[in-house]
Amino acid sequence: MSDVALERRAGAEVAPKPIASARELLPFVLFAGLVLMLFIYFVGAEEGATSLIGGSSVHEFVHDARHLLGFPCH
Repeated sequence: MSDVALERRAGAEVAPKPIASARELLPFVLFAGLVLMLFIYFVGAEEGATSLIGGSSVHEFVHDARHLLGFPCH
């Protein structure tokens, strides 16, 4: 059995501590934003005149995702 007792005072509420500060989360948020931007580029614009990678391999790889997200491709 535990011998630890918790005291609660009337009217004294304790605010929860944040897991991490905004400064600590900033690199992860920026990285996630960059990955999402690259994903949207490859799904939405990687074909034709704006293509960075030659051929149609990227287009075929993300073909179903294009239709799922509503991008026209043919």
